[in-house]
Amino acid sequence: MKKNKLLTLSLAAALALSAATATVSASPNDAVQEKVHINQKTKSADFIFGKLTNPSQKAAKEIVFTYLEDKQELYKISGGAAANFKVLEQSTDELGMVNIKLQQTFKGVPVFGHILTAHVDKNGVLTALSGSLAPELFKKNSLKKGATVKPSEASAIALADLKAQISKDVEIDKQVGPQLTVYVKDGEAKYAYSTEFQFLHPEPGNYQYFIDAKTGEVLDSFNQMHEAKPTNGVTAPTGTTSTASGKGVLGDTKSFNTVINSNGSYLVDKTRGGGIFTYDASNRTRIPGTLWLDADNVYNAAYDAAAVDAHAYAAETYDYYKEVHNRNSYDGNGAQLISTVHYGRSYNNAFWNGSQMVYGDGDGVQFTSLSGGLDVIAHELTHAVTDTTADLIYQNESGAINESMSDIFGTIVEYHANNNPDWQIGEDIYTPGTAGDALRSMADPTLNGDPDHYSKRYTGTGDNGGVHINSGISNKAAYLLANGGTHYGVSVTGIGNAKTADIFYRTLTQYLTPSSNYSHYRISTIQAATDLYGAASSEVASVKAAFTAVGVN
Repeated sequence: MKKNKLLTLSLAAALALSAATATVSASPNDAVQEKVHINQKTKSADFIFGKLTNPSQKAAKEIVFTYLEDKQELYKISGGAAANFKVLEQSTDELGMVNIKLQQTFKGVPVFGHILTAHVDKNGVLTALSGSLAPELFKKNSLKKGATVKPSEASAIALADLKAQISKDVEIDKQVGPQLTVYVKDGEAKYAYSTEFQFLHPEPGNYQYFIDAKTGEVLDSFNQMHEAKPTNGVTAPTGTTSTASGKGVLGDTKSFNTVINSNGSYLVDKTRGGGIFTYDASNRTRIPGTLWLDADNVYNAAYDAAAVDAHAYAAETYDYYKEVHNRNSYDGNGAQLISTVHYGRSYNNAFWNGSQMVYGDGDGVQFTSLSGGLDVIAHELTHAVTDTTADLIYQNESGAINESMSDIFGTIVEYHANNNPDWQIGEDIYTPGTAGDALRSMADPTLNGDPDHYSKRYTGTGDNGGVHINSGISNKAAYLLANGGTHYGVSVTGIGNAKTADIFYRTLTQYLTPSSNYSHYRISTIQAATDLYGAASSEVASVKAAFTAVGVN
């Protein structure tokens, strides 16, 4: 594996379903037009779509739960809908559809990674159910009895293992949990305690652990750096909003909002959502650091450059999501955008820790200051969008889709801002002494050794099961959808960036679920395009062709 595969723009891991081949069957009920997509690993439904119910004035939740009562055999559950699901969210989108997110539960305990999304149109017709469930939990002898290990014992076991993995000197900044969950892997289901440890020393990390609730065994652990749940705790300084100018990492001059008071000019933008705040770590590893303060509101010093780009590009990413998708910050609720630059010394990475962005300065050889790439910043903030929507588990195929979504929108934001756009990732900050290269190419993933077809996917355990490597498959599909072309003998008619972005945004926010694989991804994207343009549209035909061209059927 090439070294740049390990220098990731974000870190995390978990479980995912293996690839499935779509099979579709029609409902015999003439009043209902129903198609079912089967997950080939679990042999149960992971996508049902069509006119699933007749028009109704009933509440959307009642429509969905009534339908699920009749589909227990198909989903391989028992005991009724109320016993198997908990409503997590309900919202109405721009098409007038009511979208409900359901957590699978077993005896009241959440089942890790298993979510359903349900979609009811403005006429009260259920049009789609997306997501896979853990099947036949009621048959598992391992779930007949509950936990015997105490939560405090599970926490101690996890912490001891973390120290053995990382360092005995690891300094925990925050622990989340432990929480009892049902953990399913390779067909085995166990009660487990889930707990998370967030830390920066001796290296940044946010490890999630699953501890067997009966034996105390460590079932799994992984670094889910960008999946920590955000908290907003920054208070803006008092003062007057102003416009400042400054030079970025590449020497270009840009303008951005600041707050001025008697102390000087702060890198704070109070005009967007809950605010944009940029901090200086002063080459240390404590975050957020010191809120950036300048004397004269002109940011032209060399040391200012990383902060100028972090601040301005966070605003440009915010503007894209708000102007194009009416999304108010990454969570849709105006979450603060917090960035820290000059993290560590010669630090060759950037990461989202769940509450904020952090940028290293690079070593000047492999990377320059990582905040100097708009697509890098938009890539990372799209991970935050993913975490608050589909929450794609960051391993194997779901992790590759997660990575690709960040690449897709990193590129789209670059085009939206007209910032020397191209279909490469990280070209502005990668190997500053070498012209023309990049971390990844979406137009031709093979330039960086990544697959451009599902038949060539990486199946090893490195790179969290190939999350960056196998993102090339989806990246190539997105490139073809936007630009058109012929790939592996399949011709795709391009539909342009705007429609491509709308389709993938709807796919991400409405249909993908934590354990989505490539097969589920394809059918989800087709459904998103169907919602927007109609089943018989040329856009839907192009989506189908793009996925077929990269071997996802």
